[in-house]
Amino acid sequence: MARKAHKTKAKKGTIQSAPTNASRRKAKKNSYESYTKEELIAEIKRLRKRKKYGLVWEEKPEDVVEQCKRELPVLEGVDDLEIATDREKPVNIFIEGDNYHALSVLNYTHRGKIDVIYIDPPFNTGARDWKYNNQYVDYNDAWRHSKWLSFMHKRLLLAKRLLSRKGVLICAIDHNEQEALGLLLQEVFSNKETTCVTIVHNPRGIQGKNFSYTHEYAYFVYPGDGEKYIGTRPRPNPSLRNMRDNGGGSRREDARNCFYPFYAKNGRITGTGAVPPDTFHPARQTVKKDDGLYEVWPIDGRGVERKWRYSVSGVARVLPHLRVKERGSSLQIHILKKEDRYRTVWVDSKYDANEYGSKLLGRILEGTEFPFPKSLYNVKECLEAVAGDNQDAIILDYFAGSGTTGHAMLELNKEDGGNRSFILCTNNENDIASDVCYPRIKKVIEGYISPDGKEVEGLGGNLKYFRTAFVSADPTDKNKKQLTLKATELLCLREDTFEPVKSTGKYKIFRNKDHYTGIIFDQLAIPAVKKVIAKLGGRFSVYVFSLGDDAFDEEFEDMRDKVKLSPIPEAILRVYRRIFK
Repeated sequence: MARKAHKTKAKKGTIQSAPTNASRRKAKKNSYESYTKEELIAEIKRLRKRKKYGLVWEEKPEDVVEQCKRELPVLEGVDDLEIATDREKPVNIFIEGDNYHALSVLNYTHRGKIDVIYIDPPFNTGARDWKYNNQYVDYNDAWRHSKWLSFMHKRLLLAKRLLSRKGVLICAIDHNEQEALGLLLQEVFSNKETTCVTIVHNPRGIQGKNFSYTHEYAYFVYPGDGEKYIGTRPRPNPSLRNMRDNGGGSRREDARNCFYPFYAKNGRITGTGAVPPDTFHPARQTVKKDDGLYEVWPIDGRGVERKWRYSVSGVARVLPHLRVKERGSSLQIHILKKEDRYRTVWVDSKYDANEYGSKLLGRILEGTEFPFPKSLYNVKECLEAVAGDNQDAIILDYFAGSGTTGHAMLELNKEDGGNRSFILCTNNENDIASDVCYPRIKKVIEGYISPDGKEVEGLGGNLKYFRTAFVSADPTDKNKKQLTLKATELLCLREDTFEPVKSTGKYKIFRNKDHYTGIIFDQLAIPAVKKVIAKLGGRFSVYVFSLGDDAFDEEFEDMRDKVKLSPIPEAILRVYRRIFK
């Protein structure tokens, strides 16, 4: 018998499915009386395989997923919606279509290439604002939670394959599914760390029968290999802090490599010394040497040997931030704290979703109403935390909504001169793509006049607009040929080569600086393509149509150092067979 999603504590530290009450056991017993022996054996096997720990929900079929068993998604470019303001800047991507189909396409074009995924999925509040199989999921739907989890699970599995080795996923959520989402993320990304950040986005509060909610959450999912993935944020008021460690675990014996001298002269640090043998003990905290040079050790006012906050090998990166301070007859080493680690509760007026979400959107698109857009600065802060130091990051949002993620990334690029690029995916339900998301991005890139007559300068950038389309999944020769003819946009997106170089009925060539993509629809055109390759410098990715898996390596043997070959549509079909199995 199917159950809706639920979780109860079986004992401390575990989460299991709730025990069935007596009436439900009786009903289940009666229902089994009509089973055949073979059906009962199959049911017992299914129950034995069922998960014993974690989040359990009933998988619900979804039309857009089932569609992919009959039709394969591709992309079609919409040339009249292209935006180009600076050819030296990267090309941003806008995909109009169901995000399951968009993610499927990206599994071919961008597997392992995405640095940051930021998503703000439907919050499953029970209001009429989220559809499943073209039907609104309301509060009284007995399968509401299972539908939401099934919906999210399918898309997270596709998104997982897109992340680079150091990639980070950020998912916004409210209290309705926060606990369930946390368990789901831990299941899908079992080898990564998950941290939940609380963000006060509505200081006025959302009135309820009991509590007034002022906050929502953002889950950060990042590699659990011990490396640093979350950056630091500027301190509003920089301050000086003693470089000598104090408190628990701050003694010399707690970190031998953090006990060494600083050398200072005329109030400036001139260098550091080596870590001394354990048997060596400085005579005092500040030792006067020759020619006005001082030796400063991490010894406190009671003569206790402590340690510096940085090891002798790691202190070089903070030397520019160190200061020498006189205190009586001794010198103290201080570090100027200009930055802080991100904390797990964010409180700032700039996260206000009304002021910097709804009202800001109204100033960009006058008269446009969109439910609950994120604060621009909420999203920008999230992106800055994980991509502030990566100025070439590729950022994906497959619940693009009003386009806040794209806007935030463009603001970040403008602020630090970065070359980050975005991929936004949204359907056109209620004209959200055509009337809200795309117009906002276009105005932000090109500039606009606000309702009060103020001219707002454009942030600059380029954009390619695509819509999802489909080709029959039947593995006939005719359909393989059709998929190849429809694959041009996929291949250009995969290679990031959009500038046409040459096009005939038998082959096409595109470029991006010194990188070229060749698409050969007829193998008889191989000699002609080779002549073009010979005249051009740079590197080539060549895709050759083949009903099988032949990339025609022998024909390009003399160019193998310059050309990377792939058969189409087989290279695409391999990906689709894996994700649509």
